[in-house]
Amino acid sequence: MSTVDASGLERERHLLARSGTAERVAAILRQYITDGVFAPGERLSEPVISSALGVSRNTLRESFQLLAHERLAVHELNRGVFVRELTTEDIEDLYVVRRATECGALRRAAERSTVDLTAAEGALRDGRAAAEAEDWPAVGTASIHFHQALADLAGSERISATMRQVLAETRLFFVLNENTREFYEPFLECHEQILNDLRGGRFDVAEAALDRYLRDAEAWLIDLSR
Repeated sequence: MSTVDASGLERERHLLARSGTAERVAAILRQYITDGVFAPGERLSEPVISSALGVSRNTLRESFQLLAHERLAVHELNRGVFVRELTTEDIEDLYVVRRATECGALRRAAERSTVDLTAAEGALRDGRAAAEAEDWPAVGTASIHFHQALADLAGSERISATMRQVLAETRLFFVLNENTREFYEPFLECHEQILNDLRGGRFDVAEAALDRYLRDAEAWLIDLSR
């Protein structure tokens, strides 16, 4: 782990001071995976992370077990804990879950009296700004945040929690691409289309666009993995 990574973790210590739980540590590490700070196959250094977060080795080991249960980390005997590397079969299964969860979230959102699109709009702005700077991994991060915002429209903590885990796994696939405009830029146009339909109350149209988007992304990633 780099010095920058450790410094970033140290900024989370004030949050842990209030809870100090393995669940909170796991949430921090999950977010680092989601944001691409920890890459697939990277070793999660127990001494560095425990020191940076100011938590005990036992607490950290419990958090590693939670991440392993979520299929985000694996323990290799006599080697340590690593961010998981996924397979083609993982991609196919994960996108089944994503279509069911995200499209279902939009159907639920259509039943609510009001929906707040602020987070989705912010994620799209972040993605546009990153694209202008040609920071394509940051476009990927903004895309992850956009899809979390879509799931959150359902107003269900269980759906939101499911998406946090699923999107963390999704981020593991992004290592398959070469961080190019070709891979990331189409995300922005799809996000814009979906958001415009949501603004206009066309939830069924937005859901159909989202379903196509997810199927196209799945096909692209499977092709890259071969």
